[in-house]
Amino acid sequence: MASRVDHEYDYLFKIVLIGDSGVGKSNILSRFTRNEFCLESKSTIGVEFATRTLQASSPTELCSSFLEV
Repeated sequence: MASRVDHEYDYLFKIVLIGDSGVGKSNILSRFTRNEFCLESKSTIGVEFATRTLQASSPTELCSSFLEV
């Protein structure tokens, strides 16, 4: 089944963060998408997904979808 897009963007980026355990992938994701940083975060079990929409020079709209594995 195809997914339905609720909003059209000028650009859609899908980014996968891959790396060794304990290097800060989740904190990079958290900082960029929610502007949060936790020094005492625990290791991610499984995957984490987040999105962020950015407004560039008007009327360009960007959407970034992140998957951290």
